[in-house]
Amino acid sequence: MPHDSFADRVPHSREPIDELALADIKSAILGKLTLAIGKDAGIATTHDWYRAAALALRDRITHRWLLSDKDSYDAGRKRVYYFSLEFLIGRLFTDALNNMGLLPLFTAALGDLGVDLDVLRNCEPDAALGNGGLGRLAACFMESMATLGVPAIGYGIRYDFGLFRQIIADGRQQEYPDEWLSFGNPWEFPRREVVHDVRFGGHVERITDDKGHEHWLWHAAETVRAVAFDTPIVGWRGAHVNALRLWSARAPDPLRLDVFNAGDHLGAMSAQARAEAICKFLYPNDETAAGRELRLRQEYFFVSASLQDLLDRHLRADGSLNRLPAKAAVQLNDTHPSLAVAELMRLLVDEHAMEWDAAWRIATRTLSYTNHTLLPEALEVWPVDLFERMLPRHLDIIYRINSLHLDRAEALRPHDVDFRAAVSIINEKTHRSVRMGYLAFVGSHSTNGVSALHTELMKDTIFRDLDALYPGRINNKTNGITFRRWLMLANPGLTDLLREACGDAVLDDPTRLAQLERHAGDAAFQQRFAAVKHHNKRALARLIGARLGIDADARALFDVQIKRIHEYKRQLLNILEAVALYQEIRDAPRRDVVPRVKIFAGKAAASYRHAKLVIKLVNDVARVVNNDPVVGERLKIAFLPDYNVSLAEVIIPAADLSEQISTAGMEASGTGNMKLALNGALTIGTLDGANVEIRDHVGADNIAIFGMTAEEVMARRARGLDASDVIMRSPRLARAIHAIESGAFSPDEPDRFHAIGHALRHLDHYMVSADFDAYYEAQRAVDRRWLAGPNWTRASILNVARMAWFSADRTIREYAAEIWHVPTLHAPSRPGRRQQHQRSADAR
Repeated sequence: MPHDSFADRVPHSREPIDELALADIKSAILGKLTLAIGKDAGIATTHDWYRAAALALRDRITHRWLLSDKDSYDAGRKRVYYFSLEFLIGRLFTDALNNMGLLPLFTAALGDLGVDLDVLRNCEPDAALGNGGLGRLAACFMESMATLGVPAIGYGIRYDFGLFRQIIADGRQQEYPDEWLSFGNPWEFPRREVVHDVRFGGHVERITDDKGHEHWLWHAAETVRAVAFDTPIVGWRGAHVNALRLWSARAPDPLRLDVFNAGDHLGAMSAQARAEAICKFLYPNDETAAGRELRLRQEYFFVSASLQDLLDRHLRADGSLNRLPAKAAVQLNDTHPSLAVAELMRLLVDEHAMEWDAAWRIATRTLSYTNHTLLPEALEVWPVDLFERMLPRHLDIIYRINSLHLDRAEALRPHDVDFRAAVSIINEKTHRSVRMGYLAFVGSHSTNGVSALHTELMKDTIFRDLDALYPGRINNKTNGITFRRWLMLANPGLTDLLREACGDAVLDDPTRLAQLERHAGDAAFQQRFAAVKHHNKRALARLIGARLGIDADARALFDVQIKRIHEYKRQLLNILEAVALYQEIRDAPRRDVVPRVKIFAGKAAASYRHAKLVIKLVNDVARVVNNDPVVGERLKIAFLPDYNVSLAEVIIPAADLSEQISTAGMEASGTGNMKLALNGALTIGTLDGANVEIRDHVGADNIAIFGMTAEEVMARRARGLDASDVIMRSPRLARAIHAIESGAFSPDEPDRFHAIGHALRHLDHYMVSADFDAYYEAQRAVDRRWLAGPNWTRASILNVARMAWFSADRTIREYAAEIWHVPTLHAPSRPGRRQQHQRSADAR
């Protein structure tokens, strides 16, 4: 399949290549191939060359890393510890080459050795450490913290198999292990000397010392060892390097020799298998009791190991836990790490013998919490009996936190039983359970939302009563994305055009994008801009053809929805509109229709049956539509399997239309909307999440907003979920639903989608039916704009020009100034002669 060289397309320094540095790079790669891989160049495989090149690059990164670490410790700087169950870092090879400014040198060196960089980069698997926006946001933030010189460590779990590898067979999602570590990971440093014991189960003994002071002794039933693996995260231009520390689980005794010798060979390894299960998969199915227990074990395992680690680090550097808030800021990325509140209190009170009040002041001043969702299931609620069995000491601590918290509620609203029940960390209404989102809120000095709308909805809904009890604690930090990956690496053609229009400084300062506005109406520039987009669309069309056998015309409108499959994200609304459009084409075959390629990608949780049924529906509709000669090239539907960062880097630059159509009030922010707009896609979306702020920045004329507002959604839900009235008023919608539920797209099983039809008619919680007509009309307005070619291109250019505010660097500066209270550096600028000399030294 023909393609452009990746290295040729990625923007890099226009300085001539240093021949001495080039020779050093070649020597380093050959040295790694011989001494680290144990291969001669004549017999080395492509993967051998990739590992050798990666290790040679890692050596150069490590020098910067150690220097960054030493400088921050010598200066006594405060550090940020970012706790996240996901880090969707993608491939690191070209990302690190680009940020280190070594891409031209490595490209030339490998070329001289007879190796194509493009081939090597495809050897690297995507690190299976996350699922969707949450993990990708964490990765963007880690890169931005390094770029801005914020000393930071990301803490998470080193998953053996990640979420899963998605296979689409007969239109259905099937899940398989993602064996991303099968060839090892050249980026990580095993720190086998960094081990922390994490305990589970058992019972708690209360003892009184000879001074009358009470102490609690936790007699755990099980111990698991957390072993550290470090990956360096390089900032832009290599100015600063931070660490991503991931934990792997081991049993203290990997093999019970006495049990083995007694003949129970499998039983002898059961403790090791139980321990290793913690880091096998991200988000194990929690429909079963065993699954729920494993989820809680995962969350506590990484929180405990990380807090033990950072306390050890702090004590070595400072010596006093009283100064912890001045030297450490712990950011909880969503509710998964909320056990940090109870665990930090346990460590301070039980392990370091601090008084409760002093420990609580330290904990709350150190911890801060980012909420990413208004969905109740994502706020996490764990049964009290599960806590009693797994984490008995933590349950005691949570009870005490809750008691003091309820005293505060009583002081604010005396004798208001309903208010106390509403704010209680322990839910007493049905089955007694621990509200983990409430625990994170109460135990942190800051709770932030991730878009302006989301933050206001937090105050009005899930945290309304807590906001009254702790006024001023809720604040907003709208998400952002790293332009280095999502523009420079993903869309080098556009980046080169931006450098011409805005100057090379645009690589360092996203606000320079605003200079693009003066070119938006220029016909010659529009042609060049459209040519870049067409080039990217041809690349995606080739990929669709190679993977799916679908002939996608790059001249068509590429309509893209790429995100986790969930009912509130409304892939169903998208495919329902496709069905209605298909029916209209069939009704009037000779009518002119804007050709479209609808592109879907995303994974459904393994246990989310309805979302998996939507995937099947998309593929069934695609099979019928794509093979209908009446339709021809006017409508194609493609579901690309196994969506990940690398696939996104191909899809996003090629998108014409960005589908951000979640039910209003349910998407916290979204970052895919930002990536797509930055690459020139026009957004069709609801007033949800960061769509609101994108509209405010790009202008209402350059975005297609439709549908109900969050307030209107809540009002309609209050009246009931039956959509019969809506369907009755919309013959187009009624016909599309009938086709789906009567088997028009599933003749082998006519009632396959009966559940979807029933939900659309009678359980329209996500307002798919209620918003359908508005969505359909918005799509036809999109058609009209597409036909006015220069008008479309102008809007596309203005989207790019006005996206600077959505840089993750801006978001991190806000966190640093307003929550963490750490200084940031200006993003490194284009290197001068002295910095270029240092870069040549790094190459050597």
